[in-house]
Amino acid sequence: MPYSVLKKGTFLIASPDIDSGIFYRSVVLLCDHSSIGSFGLIVNKPLEIDIEDSLLGLEDLEEPLEMRAGGPSQPNQIMLLQDQGFDSEASLKICPGIYLNGEMGMTPQEGKLPRSIACFGYGGWASGVLEKEFLSGAWYLCPANSRHLFETPPEKLWQHLLREMGGKYKTLSLMPEDLDLN
Repeated sequence: MPYSVLKKGTFLIASPDIDSGIFYRSVVLLCDHSSIGSFGLIVNKPLEIDIEDSLLGLEDLEEPLEMRAGGPSQPNQIMLLQDQGFDSEASLKICPGIYLNGEMGMTPQEGKLPRSIACFGYGGWASGVLEKEFLSGAWYLCPANSRHLFETPPEKLWQHLLREMGGKYKTLSLMPEDLDLN
């Protein structure tokens, strides 16, 4: 079922109208949306880079840290999406089970290490810009959830969300990346 409210905790799913660049077939987790502007993190563009977990204060993770190209703005800035929040002003609840944590070495709740995704950079929109893009058909909306973020392979997330939305969106999920191959 399509969703039509731009708000924190929404997945922005790139429509076929976005046919090039970093936002091509992207899924963006909208982390903030207000009259001032919007900010989100691309969550389905994996990065293959070597980085010391100790640099991020995450040396105790049981699994390798997943990394994503979070967006075109400030690609040297790292933002951490985790499935746990912390008692801190540096922890922002995006939606149930998804938190944007600013401090890397915070103590996990309940003694369990959080599932984590490091995003390099972000996407930002000035006041009214994201609304115009949405109204022009550049983005489809879907409520975000931790299962999709942490359990769906990032390279399949765009198709998976569209397929779940059903109808014309399911048909779009079947489009090949290169239409010349069709």
